[in-house]
Amino acid sequence: MRKLLVLIIGVVVLSSLFAAPKYVLRFNHVLAATEPYHEAFLKWAKAVEERTKGDVKIEVFHSAQLGVEEDILEQIRAGAPVGQNTDSARMGMYVPPIGVMNIAYFIDFMGAKTPEEVIEALQKVKQSPSMKKWLDELENKYGFKVLSFFWVQGYRHFFTNKPIRQPADLAGLRIRTPPSPAWQESIRALGAQPVAIAFGEIYTAIQTKACDGAELTYANIYNGSLYEVVKYASETGHILLINFEVVSSKWFRSLPPEYQKIIEEECDKAGIEVSMKIMKELSEQFKQKCIEKGIIVISDVDKAAFMEAAKQAYIKLGIMDALQQLIKEVKGQ
Repeated sequence: MRKLLVLIIGVVVLSSLFAAPKYVLRFNHVLAATEPYHEAFLKWAKAVEERTKGDVKIEVFHSAQLGVEEDILEQIRAGAPVGQNTDSARMGMYVPPIGVMNIAYFIDFMGAKTPEEVIEALQKVKQSPSMKKWLDELENKYGFKVLSFFWVQGYRHFFTNKPIRQPADLAGLRIRTPPSPAWQESIRALGAQPVAIAFGEIYTAIQTKACDGAELTYANIYNGSLYEVVKYASETGHILLINFEVVSSKWFRSLPPEYQKIIEEECDKAGIEVSMKIMKELSEQFKQKCIEKGIIVISDVDKAAFMEAAKQAYIKLGIMDALQQLIKEVKGQ
């Protein structure tokens, strides 16, 4: 009888360990498995699974394994249980003012310089009346639930085969950008011609001269072996890439409230952790790796000239008022 009892207990324990999750989210991102974000997404998934005792499982897919970003976003809008690492520029295609966060020099206009100041500024942006209004519109009108935007991927610079020191140096150059108006107008305002090309096709596009370069982070350049097709890194730091982690609002609302809270809390936590690591350590490490691969760094960039030029993107997109309002709400001016 004792042996039978032990056997029954063992079966119950094993069953609980291998019980199927009640809720499954398939989360997609375009980055390589070697990038720090992938590890951070896995850490987020593990924390959620542990805190929900296995009821919520997040399956992470790197390198756009589930499909290109635009297709995944449409699936999210339709209510599918999928998620995507995206940015405010793409969200700005639905709610235009929210695209302000990925226009050139946004974080500089917020007055943030150090990694700590960046995270603090983003936390204030999240609590601002304007951002709350935009996020509500995204969720209720377009079906996007933004879990977190405390995922900072590092400063983006121009990677080309000629040095760039001022806006005039970009004249005539075709620079790869994501296919969103906010992003493309930023690059156009800075002096280049934007060309929308999928992330995974950048190497071939530069190699075949479909474009003359890209604006990316050092980590992107190294992990994508793009140092093989570009020579110069011009440190404009024009965009601090602020990522948005989005899921279907319909799917999210199907979860118990306590699980919703856990998913958001752990997403913020993992995002801040990897962002600080990138800004404080990894960006410099990847920069050095790129230099070792032959990249020539151009650091004497006229940033003031680029910041002045960037204002035209806000004006062209009709969201200069949104920028000024956020500055007022964040900086208390």
